[in-house]
Amino acid sequence: MQEKYIRWGRQKNCMRELTAYGNARKAEIGADRVFDFSLGSPSAPVPKPVWEAMREAMKRPDVHEKTPPAGLSALREAVAENLSGRYGLDLTAELVQIVTGAAGGLAVCANALLKPGDEAIVLAPYFTEYRVFIEGAGGTVVEVPPLADMQPDLKALRAAISEKTRLVLVNTPNNPSGAILSKKSLTGIANALRKAGERYGRPIYLLSDEPYRELCYDRKAIPAPMAAYENTILCYSFSKSLSLPGERIGYLTVHPQLTDREAVQRALLDAAVSLGYCAAPSLMQHAIVPCVGMTADITRYRKNRALLYGMLTELGFDCVRPQGAFYLFVKSPLPDAKAFSEAAKRYELLLVPSDDFGLPGYLRLAYCVPEETIRRSEAAFRALAEEFGRRKD
Repeated sequence: MQEKYIRWGRQKNCMRELTAYGNARKAEIGADRVFDFSLGSPSAPVPKPVWEAMREAMKRPDVHEKTPPAGLSALREAVAENLSGRYGLDLTAELVQIVTGAAGGLAVCANALLKPGDEAIVLAPYFTEYRVFIEGAGGTVVEVPPLADMQPDLKALRAAISEKTRLVLVNTPNNPSGAILSKKSLTGIANALRKAGERYGRPIYLLSDEPYRELCYDRKAIPAPMAAYENTILCYSFSKSLSLPGERIGYLTVHPQLTDREAVQRALLDAAVSLGYCAAPSLMQHAIVPCVGMTADITRYRKNRALLYGMLTELGFDCVRPQGAFYLFVKSPLPDAKAFSEAAKRYELLLVPSDDFGLPGYLRLAYCVPEETIRRSEAAFRALAEEFGRRKD
């Protein structure tokens, strides 16, 4: 039995603990009396064409047959065509690998690119499982803090890169802050990695985790890491864009000019095979083919964002205005965000403290909830604000 799994099992996860607590409270006092902002699960309806595609896929005689390790050629071609138009790059099906969701894809990349002792830089705040993926592959996590606007501190990034650095992991739009990496930030990251690559005589790969790519509210599209840096590997999941979190279907794409591309692709495929993340569910692969590029109606997320952000800032809370995803990042009135999260429970408000996201002092609120939940929570937030002196005149 490996000690690392025992260690992870003993470590507390604030998000999971809060969700479990919320489920218990709902059973005890009723779901309508608990204001649960803990879990980031998409609530937009699955697009009708996806349902129709699933029904059509079920009619195929080969729907339950195992697919090639890298995925169905038709799906890989559809993804490549969509990304080529999106990024203006010559992406072919050979550059695409279908995996079991973004989590599976990230685990594959970490195991393919890292060896024991290697370092992976992550830009804080970041999704809690990144540490598990990296450390599970034998790597070491190196955190780089953000600036006040949640853009990366490029000076800190340059200082963090060492001869042990093998990859930099970014997430845009970001979970938990909702921030989108600007074109300026991406250019700065790319320049830093190119210079470091020249200095150490080998590439440093940029791993871009983009499950929230279509969930942006103030623009039509987000600046693309793959368009900024040639040594980029893109990890994507259809879970958020099509509201299919339980289907675990996604893909990896490598830049056509990636250094040592063929060797990297072989490593990615072999890692997927060894970890069991290859040959993603065949039904979903067939169903997704005609739906690539489609997005669920995210109107409710945009409306909830405006409602919750407006309500909390009016009450005096210091909030990061989210540009994408479906999370609101709120500055804790107490130095200890965990203590403030515990205080919020007295009002049946479930707010995730940010410690596990690599940036203490904040709370993450998932606003992919019914609009009525936000409206009904106002009295609770008002009482919480008054207790901590946050209410504005």
